[in-house]
Amino acid sequence: MKTLRTGFGLAAALLSASGLALAAVPHTAAPSGAAVYFIELADGATLGQTFTVKFGLKGMGVAPAGIDAPATGHHHLLIDLEDAPAMNQPLAMTDSLRHFGKGQTETELSLPPGTHTLQLLVGDNNHVPLVPPVISKKITVTVQ
Repeated sequence: MKTLRTGFGLAAALLSASGLALAAVPHTAAPSGAAVYFIELADGATLGQTFTVKFGLKGMGVAPAGIDAPATGHHHLLIDLEDAPAMNQPLAMTDSLRHFGKGQTETELSLPPGTHTLQLLVGDNNHVPLVPPVISKKITVTVQ
């Protein structure tokens, strides 16, 4: 019985410590009026399998990941994500969540034929979404 309590205490301590680690992730305030959007990609567009996506940003600047400059961030492209990623921790790097940490403002994207959703999200120098999140409207495109 004592071992069970010790094990429970250890589990509780680990959970508590992991909660503290998440709480310690710095959060960067979004500049008032900041907005991210697609420049040349329209909602409902029909595209070839490879196409260019241009990212627009208003009310703040673009800086590479790791550069801590006021009122800046870098782009992340969410592809076919049903749910938004966690907004209180660094964004994962996956095929569905692409990072543009070098400060890129466009990319050439290749997707399989079908209907796809795209959305832009700005992260700070540590890939953490700004507060409040600077996130675009989700658009839908059809790839032929």
